[in-house]
Amino acid sequence: MLFSENLKIALRALRANKMRSVLTILGIVIGVATVVALLSIGEGATASITSQIQSGGSNLLTISPGRMQSGPAALSGGSQQASHLYYADYQLLDRALTTNISDIVPVYQASYTVKFGSESFSAPTVGVMEAHKDVRSFELADGRFITDGDNKSQNLVAVLGSGVAEDLFGTVSPIGKVISVNGLKFQVVGVLEAKGSSIGSPDENIFIPIETGYTKLFGESALYNGQKTVNNILVSVTDEKDMDTVSATVEYMVRRSHELKTTDELDFNVMSQSDTLETLNTVTQTLTVFLGAIAGISLLVGGIGIMNIMLVSVTERTKEIGLRKAVGATKNQILTQFLIETVTLSLLGGIVGILLGVGIALAFSLSGLISSVITANSILLAFFFALIIGIFFGLYPAFRAANLHPMVALRYE
Repeated sequence: MLFSENLKIALRALRANKMRSVLTILGIVIGVATVVALLSIGEGATASITSQIQSGGSNLLTISPGRMQSGPAALSGGSQQASHLYYADYQLLDRALTTNISDIVPVYQASYTVKFGSESFSAPTVGVMEAHKDVRSFELADGRFITDGDNKSQNLVAVLGSGVAEDLFGTVSPIGKVISVNGLKFQVVGVLEAKGSSIGSPDENIFIPIETGYTKLFGESALYNGQKTVNNILVSVTDEKDMDTVSATVEYMVRRSHELKTTDELDFNVMSQSDTLETLNTVTQTLTVFLGAIAGISLLVGGIGIMNIMLVSVTERTKEIGLRKAVGATKNQILTQFLIETVTLSLLGGIVGILLGVGIALAFSLSGLISSVITANSILLAFFFALIIGIFFGLYPAFRAANLHPMVALRYE
């Protein structure tokens, strides 16, 4: 019997019980749609994270305090850190790192109440240097950024993130206006371009000269044992191939600065963009696999539904099977016919599921909730699983039909 004839018989059998066929493939449709949608959203999340981290500055090393508090102090102080980075660490690295880097900057951040007119809210206030703009790849929408002259003269000037500028001034240009930060007056000299809700976005931050912050704003909270502290030290490496070399040098220099032995636990962390990407991508991939496993359960349930319906179909068509065998149909021909019916059901569900999954992924992208990237791999994988489900769960009913004795089948009522 030709494959085309078997396919026609399979489609005729499916059309004879339209509602049953639709309900049978529903599990496959849901499973395949979930697989396509989740894989597309997972790919989109990974691409978005990669783009956000890379937009924060190219070839960037971030040095941050390491060891966290434990015990009663941690319970009372939340996530306070027992270790510190110092402004002196920045000065040491600035002197020592003379090759393979383009810039090195310290960062100190604290939250203060910012006011202008009747508007008042708490905003992160970040003490920075002029090179911070290039290290973090910031773009200005208006005005200028903090300069070395501002730091040298300890000027009371501020650069606003786009969100802060909008909240305080609406559509009016804030350049030249005076705002209050923790009661201290700062003149606005610049506004940054919006970066959106990305990792490390500056939109909700206020930037001031770090030296101004130390002397006039940060107060005792920025000191530890009489030394000025920093939240981070950012190092911009000239070439990606030099990242490991610079990272090792930084670790060695800060270890010496903190008087740590080679056997001592580090009280600081040196993270590169690739480290951060690897960590975040591992999280997104794990989540995608977990959700994909849930989608796989839907496929499994759909496959069981197909097997149940095909067993019912074999029972209903017992006389037809007996008649075909009586006129010369072989076991393989009967087996092929029912297997084609099962695979047809599964593939129809797979095609509808793929279209539905692509639609869901596109809907998420258009809604702005989360980006999605539809790849050929996700579609082929879903289609492959639909095919395997059809073959696996169709084998038993097909074998049962093929092994029916023709005389018993013809006498069946």
